[in-house]
Amino acid sequence: MNIGILGAGNIAATMATTLQSLKNVTCYAVAAREKKRAQAFADKFGFQVAYGSYVDMLSDPNVHLVYIATPHSHHYEHIKMCLKHGKHVLCEKAFTANAAQAEEVILEAREKGLLLTEAIWTRYMPMRLTIDAIIKSGIIGTPTSLSANLGYPLEHKERMVKLELCGGALLDLCVYPLNFASMVFGNDIVGISAECIKYKTGVDAQETVMLKYADGKMATIYATMLAQSDRRGIINGTNGYIEVENINNPESVKVYNLERRVVQEIVAPMQITGYEYEVISAIDAIMEGRVECPEMPHSETLFMMKLMDSIREAWGIKFPEEVEALQSESKSTDEDETE
Repeated sequence: MNIGILGAGNIAATMATTLQSLKNVTCYAVAAREKKRAQAFADKFGFQVAYGSYVDMLSDPNVHLVYIATPHSHHYEHIKMCLKHGKHVLCEKAFTANAAQAEEVILEAREKGLLLTEAIWTRYMPMRLTIDAIIKSGIIGTPTSLSANLGYPLEHKERMVKLELCGGALLDLCVYPLNFASMVFGNDIVGISAECIKYKTGVDAQETVMLKYADGKMATIYATMLAQSDRRGIINGTNGYIEVENINNPESVKVYNLERRVVQEIVAPMQITGYEYEVISAIDAIMEGRVECPEMPHSETLFMMKLMDSIREAWGIKFPEEVEALQSESKSTDEDETE
């Protein structure tokens, strides 16, 4: 299958490295805003064609699946552009800026019969099934709570600190521990408590989110773009607990008993970069004529976007495009009333 990459930044480079080692995949095209940059990327990673225009790449009939590697603020626009040109889409997280955008593009993809899936790699990794199996085995008894964190010093990154790029820790970092909680405890949330410290530009710099579930479970989540965290996930049970080393790309899972002794340890299988699982799933879905991947179905993407929307609303954080949309809607309503 011919893959096209939209965007030529660092995350695109990681995907390109992944694609080089996959069977039945052709590193076909890359597009950037500047042809020179796209060509340098193509030469480095062995892509056949380089485009200095996104539309030009999407107009190429030989491109089958597009991986979107642009900032969050541009995902909605670029997904729509891909779907308009009849391309299947694997889009980086966070899927869009908000749930309204996600609902619109998902509906369009379904109407066109095109695959559209979110590239949140932890959902596709085999260690997810390993964690599920350990919990199901009953070795830690009944799970009652979990904690998960993710933090990197990223305030030097423009995409992290600018509101117009949908920056902040929530969409870029907190999305991982939120997904970790979702994979372990599901989505029957009955209470949310969230606090954040804002950066000088108005985006969220670090935050703590507490989730209360209908069955009495609780999840405590922390994320920051100001410092390095240990990235651990802990699942507490009545007979022990599970420790996941690095929730952003699980390296190992250790099971402890009530005496805090390790009774089981599983190391993650060798991988190319970790991105390969989402690519393989996307290709399988396309070959089977499906419009979503089972590891991250549309319902899960929509739930996560709505959850992050509600958290941002509690913090009073709106992206410029959302403010403009509200102003436009208000103006339209005023005009209707005047008429």
